[in-house]
Amino acid sequence: MESIDVGAKAADPPGTSPGPAAACAARWVVLAVTLSAIFMQMLDTTITMVALPSLQSDLGATFAEIQLVVAVYSLAFACTLVTGGRLGDIHGRRKVFLIGMLGFTIASALCGAAPNSTFLIVSRVFQGLCSGLMFPQVLSILQVTFSKEERPKALAMYGASVGLGTVLGPVLGGWLIDLDIMGTDWRAIFYVNLPVGLVALVFGLVKIPESSAAGARRLDVTGAGILTAGLFSLILPLVIGREHDWPGWSLVLLLLSPLLLAEFFVYENKLSELADRSPLVPTSLFRERSFTVGLLISVVFFAGIPSFFMTFIMSLQIGFGYTPISAGLVSLGFAALIAIGSARSAAVVKRLGTKTLALGTGLLLVGMSGVIATVHWAGTDLHGYQLVPSLMVAGLGGGFFLAPCTGIILAGIRSREAGSASGMVATVQQVGIAIGIAVAGILFYGLLGSNADGASDTAVPRLRSDLAAAGVPQDRQGQITQGFRTCFHDKMNQKDLTRTPASCARINKELATDPMPADVKHKVQNAVLAKAVPEARKANFSDSFEQVVYWQIGCFGLSCLLVLALPKIRPEDVQDVPGGA
Repeated sequence: MESIDVGAKAADPPGTSPGPAAACAARWVVLAVTLSAIFMQMLDTTITMVALPSLQSDLGATFAEIQLVVAVYSLAFACTLVTGGRLGDIHGRRKVFLIGMLGFTIASALCGAAPNSTFLIVSRVFQGLCSGLMFPQVLSILQVTFSKEERPKALAMYGASVGLGTVLGPVLGGWLIDLDIMGTDWRAIFYVNLPVGLVALVFGLVKIPESSAAGARRLDVTGAGILTAGLFSLILPLVIGREHDWPGWSLVLLLLSPLLLAEFFVYENKLSELADRSPLVPTSLFRERSFTVGLLISVVFFAGIPSFFMTFIMSLQIGFGYTPISAGLVSLGFAALIAIGSARSAAVVKRLGTKTLALGTGLLLVGMSGVIATVHWAGTDLHGYQLVPSLMVAGLGGGFFLAPCTGIILAGIRSREAGSASGMVATVQQVGIAIGIAVAGILFYGLLGSNADGASDTAVPRLRSDLAAAGVPQDRQGQITQGFRTCFHDKMNQKDLTRTPASCARINKELATDPMPADVKHKVQNAVLAKAVPEARKANFSDSFEQVVYWQIGCFGLSCLLVLALPKIRPEDVQDVPGGA
């Protein structure tokens, strides 16, 4: 992606161009079209999270399958980014952007019409691949469409679109599911892309000028294949390995992944030595401290935010019975402050430079610590509004980090390969999202199982009291209480939480044939199903969510330490560099 030379602040953008901004009267229409694409792409990273319980119930999907619905999009997106940028350089950015937009719109329709989880997962892979074609074209199109004077404003709007699209997913998704337009339920989160995509296609055909990179060389197909294989070998077993009790093939893939990624580096290094070949990633970049540290920061940081919202939304919906719209609204404070933080980040960068990223991660650490403290303090009496102050602090930190992150990393790169670096940074950010979702899923569901017995114990005293009040004999109280404990343990330790374990089915059968009077049976069912089970479920999800947030604490804490290893840059070095994810 040599054309996206965002490291060159004063020079005109490379490649053929439609001319200065004055010659492109429709430049603000071009901005609206390209940013609508960016917003949709980022939205689809997180919008599925609020729909996971509905999606799982409707399609009969396992937890591993709904994790894949989220993770494979980011993974496919990541695997296509660098190649997509090179395709635009060679064949024309407008052309590749419109092909990606058309494919993304078709993929969204297929996702919405999915009859089963396998079809949905495959459609999400297609959607991610098309996103990878579109995304790298946007920066290049903006670079050649806007003058140097107007470019910072356009790039600031680009960064805001990235941040808002990422964090507004749960809010917009919950609203669409709650509206249930024409009975579409969760399918509406994909159908919403259709009108936006079609309008963008029409205006894109008419208004976006064509541009390409002068002297762009052929694609590195082999390198792209090795990189894709290495990333899939890492992510796939992490997502579905637990579901299948870590079979041998999953362990083989995990061992194979670092070997493939090492082979990718060796191959790219050989390609860099050949004058007539163009590697995906010039290995000379790895000698740049800003690049290597920036890649680590990108992976670690982006493993935090989307994975947080996945476990957060599921805890509110499944654990505390929130509707999709209510769960989404709880995160609105985070979204609002990330928008404010993004808008103010340029002013902060002018004063603090690289330290802006440390400030952002520091605020995220404070916010996540506040979430842990609030959940611990409130326990099963948790209400979403109690988390809003902590989420707002975290959102402000997220804004200070997300908007200037890429620009600060690229500003520290002194070679002429900043364009290639920007593509690789964007790639590893998406990889970080996929890894974070996979690891957080393993931790969260493992914690739900290990915390199940303690959670059921919290509901036992009230259950015994309710059974005694209903007139249930002492010995029968003990049987019902032990049956409840066993049932809850088995349900929380199974791979699919929507299934009814044999122990639970047995209790229901025994209760149905019990000679107790009908009114006593009704009171017993009410004590168990309406009181004990919800209380134990709240306790279990509360404890497990509280503990899994330490994963985010680790991600943001390590990111903060890595920021200190970035080379110090002058604030003015990043004034024209786009931020974003």
